[in-house]
Amino acid sequence: MKKNNRLLETIKQKRLYFDGGLGSLLQGMGLQPGERPELWSITKPEKLEAVHRAYYEAGCNLVVSNTFGVNREKYENYEELIEAGINCVKAAAGGKPDRFAGFDMGPLGKMLEPIGSCSFEEAVSIFADNVKAAVKSGADFIIIETMNDAYETKAAVVAAKENSDLPIFVSNAYDERGRLMTGATPGAMIAMLEGLGVDALGMNCSFGPDKLLEIMGEFEKYASVPVIVMPNAGLPEMVNGKMTYNIDAERFSEYMVEIAQKGGTLLGGCCGTTPEYMRKMIEKVEKLPYRIPEKKNYTMVSSYSHEVVMGESPVLIGERINPTGKPKLKEALKTNNMEYILTEGIRQDEAGVHILDVNVGLPEIDEPKMMKDAVRALQSVSDLPLQIDTSDPEAMEAGMRIYNGKPLVNSVNGKSEVMDSIFPIVKKYGGTVIALTIGEDGIPDTAEGRFNIAMDIIKRASEYGIDSKDIIVDPLAMTISSNQKGARVALEVVKKLSEMGIKTSMGVSNISFGLPERDMINSVFFANALERGMNCAIMNPFSEAMMDVYYAFRALNCMDENCLEYIGYAERKPEKSVKIPSGAADNSEAVSNNRTAEDDAANCGKSALFDSILKGMKKKSAEEAAKLVNEEEPLNIINNHIVPSLNEIGKAFEEGKAYLPQLLLSAEAASGAFEVVREKLPKKENDTLQSVILATVKGDIHDIGKNIVKVLLQSYGFNVIDLGKDVSPETIRDKAVETGCCVVGLSALMTTTVPAMKDTISLLRKTGKDIRVIVGGAVLNEDYSKLIGADKYSPDAMDTVRFAREYYGN
Repeated sequence: MKKNNRLLETIKQKRLYFDGGLGSLLQGMGLQPGERPELWSITKPEKLEAVHRAYYEAGCNLVVSNTFGVNREKYENYEELIEAGINCVKAAAGGKPDRFAGFDMGPLGKMLEPIGSCSFEEAVSIFADNVKAAVKSGADFIIIETMNDAYETKAAVVAAKENSDLPIFVSNAYDERGRLMTGATPGAMIAMLEGLGVDALGMNCSFGPDKLLEIMGEFEKYASVPVIVMPNAGLPEMVNGKMTYNIDAERFSEYMVEIAQKGGTLLGGCCGTTPEYMRKMIEKVEKLPYRIPEKKNYTMVSSYSHEVVMGESPVLIGERINPTGKPKLKEALKTNNMEYILTEGIRQDEAGVHILDVNVGLPEIDEPKMMKDAVRALQSVSDLPLQIDTSDPEAMEAGMRIYNGKPLVNSVNGKSEVMDSIFPIVKKYGGTVIALTIGEDGIPDTAEGRFNIAMDIIKRASEYGIDSKDIIVDPLAMTISSNQKGARVALEVVKKLSEMGIKTSMGVSNISFGLPERDMINSVFFANALERGMNCAIMNPFSEAMMDVYYAFRALNCMDENCLEYIGYAERKPEKSVKIPSGAADNSEAVSNNRTAEDDAANCGKSALFDSILKGMKKKSAEEAAKLVNEEEPLNIINNHIVPSLNEIGKAFEEGKAYLPQLLLSAEAASGAFEVVREKLPKKENDTLQSVILATVKGDIHDIGKNIVKVLLQSYGFNVIDLGKDVSPETIRDKAVETGCCVVGLSALMTTTVPAMKDTISLLRKTGKDIRVIVGGAVLNEDYSKLIGADKYSPDAMDTVRFAREYYGN
């Protein structure tokens, strides 16, 4: 039960409004360049109260504390700052019942594993301390905002759920492609956040309302909870030596009307907006009819990058990471050979599955630990959603907790003891669960019996607050070798459930257990099940017969526009198909596991090192580099294997075909290979590595962007002089003079710290040296970078690499 039901009930009745920007207003009240605004909650509370009061008086109901950058890692007195920040909002509210005081919780400023050094549990712990302090200080709700990473967002939500009963609102920052920095689509975030049970979700910052309006369609389509929209006042620009934004209050309010009409529920502003912006927005939007989003019935799972929706097209679940009948996988699990497991995942991804099943259950291993390790490792090399497949509740919770997204969970059944152990886990972490039609007395022989169990499971799930859309029923394909009616019964249940709109899945290959030429049976059964409405299939993607059915079915049922995917598949098919062995054991290990990384690379004309870097496999990349140094010159390895692979993943990233985690993991793999090769370089070449200075400017303690650039530059062989964060202009200038480095990269996230960037560039120019400065950060753009004297604006990390390589003539 939420503590502030009054707030949630009010949202059901009328539209509420968030406040707008804070930093630029504080600058107008005397906040100096590089000065930390959070400290004003203690040193100048009267000025904070004045700003908060102005927003309330403009008509805002949801005003948030000056705590965006506060946590124990940045401030020893974080609890005092949180209390002071919330007290300023409460004082401004004046006790009026329609004014709510929110605790504002922003990003930590560092990346989570596997692409950063901060563990998921460490992030949860830091956020948890913030939440405890906010609860103690009397906040009415928690707003987790400007998050650009799905995993960090989840850590913050888990911390809020575990340490408070306050309403939880979440707002993410999307880029020009409509994705988070780490790749997530709005659909992926909606799936995960609604699964976690947040009370409202949406987007803020990055752009003005014109750009956020373009993303609203995804929220309108998928969201079932109130949608938050808090845009910037457009893009920053310099006018008469002062930073301003290019959308005025009147135009802002007109855009917000359109956003409200497309389903925006809780509206407000971000950078550059003021009480006047909010007043005009409220004046116009209040005239519109108010509605909260209707419940949507999409059955969805997600990864860190995208959602998979059941029902739009058949969903293939790769069955390869399951030790049943797979002696090589069993041995890999026993010896903790994660490379083998990752290879299985990558190959199934390349074969075209949509979800990877992950079953690591062996009696002789620690299954909860192995599940965590496998989930974490697989998500580092593949952006496919995972199916966490286990009968052990402890292993299930271990996997679900650290999973980045909303997983598919296999499974629950109709036994009360099982439902009581599994459903609380699914409810806490959010997931779509496979429901096996097994009752207290086992598996019924009849379709009616299995159907009734499915209905009982769905009803019981609702008692735990789990919607029927998050249940996928598996009517169980029983082998026809021992039960002639096995196929017919399962297909009958699929058809009946499908007609009711209930999603279904089956482990298709079970139907042929014990029979020869199993692919003949499996493929026909697969086609029959799809025809009756089956939505998901746990199957072997290396079976040509099964993939034939999948592509042909989609082409025949208007799921493949102009049959383009079918044609592409047909053109890729090998001249000679590989026959799947028959027999009772799993039927595909011989086909999939005889291939090696060298085979995969040879098939595309690339080296095994190239391929390993491209797939982000750090250990494998170092091993392949160690082999090559005995065969080729070190510089040839760098120029012909490492750099081309980085260029390929970089190009995929820029084209939106790969995402930041994949880019960084490939960069780390390349760095590992480069270190091996570097040991063989002549000393002279090692001593003349080209250098780049990087720094986050004075007053800014957010260094995620800088650290991403650092990893990529190092992977290309540059010597990076990292000065850290909150670096003074004088320190940056002195280091450039001392080292003779002629390329400097500056980063800033906060609007209040951009003047420090301008001062830094000015000092570098006064040295009289030919120093090239490239700048980046959420508050910058091409025009503004020119106005502050930068040589180049970098919209992403790869652009910085390109700039450095061009300067040094690489």
